[in-house]
Parts: sequence; C-alpha cells; structure tokens
Amino acid sequence: MKKNLFKLSACALAGAALAACCGTGASGPQHVSHEALASGFVTPPDSIQTSVYWYWISNNISKEGVIKDLESMKKAGINRAFIGNIGQDDVPYGNVKMLSEEWWDILHAALKKATELDIEIGIFNSPGWSQSGGPWVKADQAMRYLASSETRAKGPQKFNAKLVQPTDSFQDVRVIAYPVPKDDQLTLNASNGTITSTPKVADLTKITDGDQKSGIAIPKGGEITIDLKANAPFTARSLTVKPTEHPLGAQGELQVKEGDNYRTLSKFDINRTNTALNVGFDQFAPVVVSIPATTGTDFRVIIKGANAGSGLAEVALAAAPRVERFSEKTLAKMHPTPLPYWKDYQWPVQPAVEDAALMVDPAKVQDISQYLAADGTLTWDVPEGEWVILRMGMTPTGTTNSPAAPEATGYETDKMSREHIASHFDAHMGEILRRIPAEDRKTFKVVVQDSYETGGQNFTDGMIEEFKTRYGYDPTPYLPVYNGIVVGSEEASDRFLWDVRRMIADKVAYDYVGGLRDVSHQHGLHTWLENYGHWGFPGEFLMYGGQSDEIGGEFWSEGELGDIENRAASSCGHIYGKTKISAESNTCAGNSYARYPGVIKQRGDRFFAEGINNTLLHVYISQPDDREPGINAWFSNEFNRHNTWFSQIDNYLTYLKRANFMLQQGLNVADAAYFIGEDAPKMTGIVDPALPTGYQFDYMNAEVIEKYMDVKDGKITLPHGTQYRILVLPKLETMRPELLAKIKELIEKGAVVMGPAPSRSPSLQNQPAADQQVKAMAAEIWGDVDGVNVKSRKLGKGMILNGMTMEEAFATIDCIPDLNIPEGAPVHYGHRTLDNAEIYFVSNQSDETIVVTPEFRVTGMQPELWAPTTGVIRKLPAYEQKQGATAVPLEMAPYESMFIVFKDKAGAASSTDVAANFPVPAQIADLKGPWTVDFADKVRGPQEPVVFESLTDWSTNADDKIKYYSGTATYKTNFKLDKAPTDENILINLNDFVAMARVKVNGQDAGGVWTAPYELDITDFVKEGDNELEIEVVNTWVNRLIGDQKLPEAQRTTWTPCSPWTADSPLQKAGLMGPVVIESVTYEK
Repeated sequence: MKKNLFKLSACALAGAALAACCGTGASGPQHVSHEALASGFVTPPDSIQTSVYWYWISNNISKEGVIKDLESMKKAGINRAFIGNIGQDDVPYGNVKMLSEEWWDILHAALKKATELDIEIGIFNSPGWSQSGGPWVKADQAMRYLASSETRAKGPQKFNAKLVQPTDSFQDVRVIAYPVPKDDQLTLNASNGTITSTPKVADLTKITDGDQKSGIAIPKGGEITIDLKANAPFTARSLTVKPTEHPLGAQGELQVKEGDNYRTLSKFDINRTNTALNVGFDQFAPVVVSIPATTGTDFRVIIKGANAGSGLAEVALAAAPRVERFSEKTLAKMHPTPLPYWKDYQWPVQPAVEDAALMVDPAKVQDISQYLAADGTLTWDVPEGEWVILRMGMTPTGTTNSPAAPEATGYETDKMSREHIASHFDAHMGEILRRIPAEDRKTFKVVVQDSYETGGQNFTDGMIEEFKTRYGYDPTPYLPVYNGIVVGSEEASDRFLWDVRRMIADKVAYDYVGGLRDVSHQHGLHTWLENYGHWGFPGEFLMYGGQSDEIGGEFWSEGELGDIENRAASSCGHIYGKTKISAESNTCAGNSYARYPGVIKQRGDRFFAEGINNTLLHVYISQPDDREPGINAWFSNEFNRHNTWFSQIDNYLTYLKRANFMLQQGLNVADAAYFIGEDAPKMTGIVDPALPTGYQFDYMNAEVIEKYMDVKDGKITLPHGTQYRILVLPKLETMRPELLAKIKELIEKGAVVMGPAPSRSPSLQNQPAADQQVKAMAAEIWGDVDGVNVKSRKLGKGMILNGMTMEEAFATIDCIPDLNIPEGAPVHYGHRTLDNAEIYFVSNQSDETIVVTPEFRVTGMQPELWAPTTGVIRKLPAYEQKQGATAVPLEMAPYESMFIVFKDKAGAASSTDVAANFPVPAQIADLKGPWTVDFADKVRGPQEPVVFESLTDWSTNADDKIKYYSGTATYKTNFKLDKAPTDENILINLNDFVAMARVKVNGQDAGGVWTAPYELDITDFVKEGDNELEIEVVNTWVNRLIGDQKLPEAQRTTWTPCSPWTADSPLQKAGLMGPVVIESVTYEK
C-alpha cells in the first residue's frame, strides 16, 4: 500500500466543517481545521465554482443544444455558467432572433435545466458583453455629454430670438451668459499676417479661416511645416490643432523665431487615431496646447509622422488662453488604446495668465435659463457690452451595447444615474423574472457586468445640484470650461474639471455599479463585475469594483492582456474584503482549436500567484446542432462539448478547483500598499519605487484609506483583517486635505508611509483654505524629510520615509522577503495566511525543470507539498531553519506549480538536500510496445484497432486516417511487476503526448495527465505479476481541419465558421510519443 502520502476520498472526512473554509473573519486570519483543509483540497466542495462564459453567438441556439451544453458542463464539473448573448459579424447569424418568442422559450428551457442540474446561472445584464444597454433605453436615459451652442449679443438691447439647438436629441440644462473676454477671438491668420508652408500646400488659408469643416491634406510623407508671420508683433497664449474628419496620429511642435533661430515653445502629441465613439464622443476633437504669453512676429508649427490620408482642419494660434487638452479633461476624447496606464490621465500645470481680462470672471457669469422658452426662444435684457450666450444641455454620446445582434442593440444606459440603471434592469433582467416562473429559475442568481468598453460621459440629470452639495460651490459659472474657455484662471479651470472627473468616477461606482447591485438585491440576485475598462473607462477601478458583490479580472493565453486587469481585480478584492476574485481566463485570438490545457497553464498560474482564485473559463460557445467542431469565434479557447479534449477536461478542472480552494483560504499576504492617487479616470496604479522580488503588493485608493484603514500592532489594517507593512505614495504634488489628515492620523498610530509631500489640493473645493491646510499638514508630517539629505523621521508611533528604494525601506522597518527567491529564478508566488497555517502557491513560469531553494517567511513549522494536479499531500523532510525563514529545496517541472503548506510544528530536519524532497525514481519497465491503438471516431479514423510497434506522432503516419485524425484513441499494453509495492510508490511517466491523457490500470481509473510532470502515482492499482494498461489520448481538431481542406467540400466531415487552417498549414504533433515508463520511488517520512 502507498506510504507517506495523504490522499483523502470524498467521504474520508465527511464530518469536516468545509463551510468554514470559505470566507474570512471579521478581524483577522480565520481558523480552518487541518482535516477540513486537506479534505477540501483533495476533493474540493461544491462551493468552489469552476465557471464558464456561456456565449450564445449570433442567434445560433436551439433548445436541444442548450440542454446538451448544460449536461456536458455538469458531467465535466462546471457548476456555474454566465449566459452572454453575443453578436459577431464573422459568424453567420442563426434564425433565433434575440428577444423573440423562440428565444424566450430556449432561455426558459436553459434555466429550467440548470435548476435541475444545480448549475448556477448568471446572465449578462444586457445583450453583448459591454455594458448595460439595449433597444429599451431612451435618449434621455442614455449616456450623455454636455453640448452647447454659442450666440453673441451686444447690449444694451432686448434680445428675442431662438437659440440654436446644438443637436437633434437635446435636453436643456442651463443658458448662461458672460462678458466677452479681451482678445477672445484674436488669432494669427491671413487677415493679420501671412501663412506659408513647406512643402507648399494649396488653399492653406483654410486652416485659419475658422471653418472646421474645411482644411488641407497633410502632404505625402506625413510632414508639414507651417509658418505664421504676423504683420505686427503678436502675443500667443494657446494653439489649437483640429484634424479633418480622418484619423490622425502625429507629433507636433510650436516654435517662435528669436533672432535668427527658432525656439521651441511646446512639443505635443496629436493622437486622434481611434475615432470610435467608445473612446470619445467628439471623434475628431481638437488638440489644445497652452503656452506662456509669447510675443513675436514669426511662429512655426511643425507636424511630423502623420499617417496617410490625414489632414488639418484648423491651426489656430490664439492670443486668448485656452484650457490645455480640454477635450481629454472633459472625457470628450479618451485614451485610444485598451490599456491606459497610471499617468495617462494626468496633465502638467498650465502656465498662469498674466491679464485677468483675458479670462472669464466667474462672478460675472449670469444664469439666464429662466428666460428660455420651451421652443428655444431666449428673451433677455442684454446688459451693456458684448456677451457670449451659451445654450448648454445634454445629448447622447451615441454609444451602444455591443457586440450584440441588431435587434438587441440600443443606447447604453446612463452610468451616473441609479434611476436609469434601475429602469434598464427592469426592462431586461426584470422581464426574465416576469416571464420565467420562479420554480424554473432557482439557480439564476447572478447579474453579470463584463469589462467596461463603452466610453465616457460628462453629464447627467441633476448634476449641477449634486455638484453643489458635494463640493460646496456652484459649477454653473465654470460650465464654459467644458468648451476650453478659461474661467477664473487656468488653475481654477483645471481644478474644476478635476472635480467633474472625480464626481463622474464616484457616480459610476456608486450609482451605476452600486445601483445595479442594489436593484439586483431587491430581486434576490447579486452582481458580478470586471472592475476595469478597456475603451474609454471613466471610473476609478478600485472604487468601481468595490461596489459589486463579486469582481473579476481577465487574461489572455498569450500576450500582455491581463497584466493590468488581474492586479486591478485582486487589489480590489483584497482591500474591499472580497473572498472570491475571478478572472475571465484564457481568452485568446487566432489559432482556433490549437490550444489545450497544457499550453495555457502558465498564464493561469501566474495570475493565481497574483491573487486570482475563482476561475471563469472563456469561453463555452453554445452548440445548436451536431456539426463539428461547430460554432466558434475569432476569440477564446473552445471550452465546449464539441471540442476533442472536452472529454478529459475534468482533470484540468479539478486542478483549477484545488488551486481555487486553497487560494480562497484565510487572508492574502502583501507587504506593500501602493496608493494610486485621487485622480480620475484611473485604470491601474504604479509600482514606484519598484518592488523587489519576494514581496507582494496591492493597489490602494483614497476611499479605503479614509473610510476603513486603521493601525493594529504596528501594521496598516483593514476591517476584514488584511494588513500591510508600508503605504507607498505616488510622486504627485496633490492631495485633498481630508485624505492627508487621515494619513497623518495613521502615521501617529504607528503606520509607515513612504513618498513625497503634497503641496496642494487638486480640487477647487474650499480654496484657498484647502491648499493652506495641505501645506501646513505636510510640514507637520514630513518636517525636514526631503528625500535627499533626510530620508526618514518618526511621527508619533509611526514613520514617514522618502527618497528610498523599497529595499532600503523594508530594511528600515526590518521586513524580510515573504518568499526570498534566488535572483533570476523564474518563480512567481502567492501567500495566504490562516491563524493555524501558512499557504504558499509557488509556480515555475519557465519551460525547463528548475531546482530552487526559496526561503519562506515562516519559522518552526514543517513544510508540506500539496500537489494540485494530483491531490497528493506529503511532508518535505529537507529544509533549513534560518533567521525568520525556512529554506525548502524544490524541484519543479516545466510550468509546474505547487502549494507549500506549513501547518504542523517542525521537528529536526533530516536533510537539506533536494533529493530528499524529490527523490529520483528508479525505472522498472520501459513499455516500448507493441501497442494496440483503437481510434474512437470510426468515421474519421481507422475502423479497426491498429498495432503500433513503437510510439510515434500521428501526424507523421502514412495512413491519412491517422495522420489527419482528431479525437480520442486508446492505447493498450501489459507490463509485469515482480512484486507488489510495499514501502515504495509506483509511478507511470508518459513523458510526451498531445494533448491530454487518461490512464487505467487493471480496469481502474488512475487519473489524468495533462501537464508536466507527466506522471501518475499508480501504487493503489498495480499488482504483482501481469498488469493491464490503457492510456486514452486525445489531440486537438487542428489536423482534421487541415486534412479536410485537402478534400472536396462534399467529403469534409468538419465545419466551423472561424478557422485559420488551410491545406498547406503545418500539422500539429499528436498522440502518445512517450517513452512510457514504469518507475519506483520511495519518499522519506
């Protein structure tokens, strides 16, 4: 019998309180009995969910199909599915239109079957995956922005005329008037100078004529130099570059001639390359640059690197100041790629304007809304002087829910209104609840919000009144700033827009996410949200996720997507006390059907180490009929019943469940909390100074610091028990006084904080008192700590640090690495703590076997290996107790991951040699052959079993039925044992195969193999003498898809809409290559 291994059956500890294994205590690490921990690891309880996105794509669904889908999920171990109705133009549309009676009938059947099978169901809260909208959303419920029309009037006079309505769909908000500032429309143009260009361009004056619809094409080569020569000295304060209605990406430079040379006033990027509405409702927004007042006669604008077909509509060098980048600051134009980094919504301080007459005086702005009639007629007594009249109101941004079928597409719901999100819920989720009887939808429990991809908005109903309440000042006089007009000062205008963006982010979190959560709770449902956005995200990712019941990140099987998103999710979960942190896992693009669990494991394990602990596979596409491989899409891995290796996916899912179970225990351990700042929008934080290897971190936001953070035993502590050793502030000059006061309080209680002192508040609220408070408190906290000459000081029970590396900071507070990893070792780790155990997840992220001796920040406890691929638990006899740590030698196969658990008191280590922990097996038998191979698919493969004298790659076989085979084949042979095992363990090592394998010994299931090390412990299944061996191997669809391309269409047995494979594509290695060997190993007690 097997010795020194611990592998429990499902009933071995039937009385163990597994419920205690999920969730965290209110004030610190939880207690979980060691028996319950081991039992839950070996056989994860049903509370550990392996989920799938269940996409119903392009109306390709059937009642029979969804029932078979669910039955296959149950058999495989998938116990949660999120239904997304997705429209994809590259997938031919089916006949079941969304929201038709047939669609409702199929949804009813799906929910009823899921209830019977006890599979929890989530439904995307709108058609498409992003975000919350549909044909039921009216224009006045949609995402909207502040638009305006301008009229000029000279007083005194009685004005009586219709004001231009800015857009067709328009809701008036305010009509305001202000005196025209000095030089308001003065630009350098053909009327007061001459304009030339190199190379010479016809109709060049079109770029200074004020007509934004006319312009010039940028010459071939993408470069143009525009010289603006004034007839008399001209003082410039801003430059506006407006592209023609064509994407434009270029670098710009503004210069002034001084003597014989040109001096650069500003270098700037022009990035209008992405004109999609979800990255800006002003698709061709101007680029505005502010400069210090500069007087000259010769100015030059240089454009370089412009893309083909682009052009310039206006190049306005103006005497009047303008708010630099106001289009970006009002969210009219947002980051043009999926991944905005920490600095992407931060802007430098603008130069001060020396003459107040050039700016709008907020005290002189008049609200004349009361004089506007319903038909748009303004009747107003214009005071003396020249006045600008702005009719300002809301209009839809135009973004729609997507990607969805045409009949299910409509406006995106206002993300700043609880009322409108409740109406949206009622129109879609509410209709599901009304149409489908409660007894048939008992497992429908989750309202799903995928990644945010629908752009920004900058206004909503009642915003002015709420703004006043929130900030204590009336925003009405500052509304011209939305158009780039400077009100009060450049600084005041920027601060006003900071307040606007912060309010938007807060409302997106509390009114949209929180609003949907609250209305879901009213109907017995809860919310699941990906707490980040790829296109035009207007929120703050941590607060945004904090308002949802559950949160998730995502990652792709290759590339960088996930590097930001999963840290966003894990940090949010850790700081807001959420036990489960999901990830939309293993999304991908291209190479349909080529991937399988063994090749996608690395990325998944990386993000387990970073805090993901609730796997959601992307994607199970519903299969409406029996065509194979069936419906697919350009994205995702094919986690569905028509994929070849789905028959063995249960082994992969068991691995995921074990990892999820362990990583949901206790509390996450991270030493550093990196504050992200208060600016918005914000998609990610910044790790600066860099964190050395061996430590973990979370991002932290202002809300959690202000509302929830405390100090306990010298550690920064959150209410659910999560603790940090140090709070790191970013290199910012700004902080609100309320937040700084809380940080001061925390330091005095014992917190350690590192970073530079702020010098001002970012907000216009309570100025100038707020700035004065910040300066006074900063002086009290930092004192003489300048980060150069003085780098630390005590304050109360805590410390303030500045100018240190993180290594220096950790040394200062005597914090050794949580997992000291040898330099260069390709190891990622995560750490969960219980009050009676420490759980480390350790992952080899390389494709080579490594031997490494990490030092765990644990003392006096026995290390154990818990192998998530097999469920085996065994003690590791070799280790060394060091100062504050335990060194444990490990041998890890390519991409192997393991849990190292410390739960029992350590005795004396018997060794420090890795061979004691990972003894080298002795080979008993090399099973060279012959093998009888039975191919399961008799239509596409050989009809009779085939004898292989040796193990070879199917794709090299001379028989086309084997060469192009896709599916399962069973290898059979025998081997002999001289004696039954006693103290030793018997292993089988398959060494090489594609893509998954399942082993039977003497008719008993010994388990599956899908990742290195490619071995199973078969001790319990072998006997003395002859033993029968069956190895069921399955490959991918790739080779059959390639083979079918060589056949006439009528002879092909496969069909799928999105396939990159051609007759000339290289075949994929397939089958069992071995060598298959039987081994013996003895583990030290």
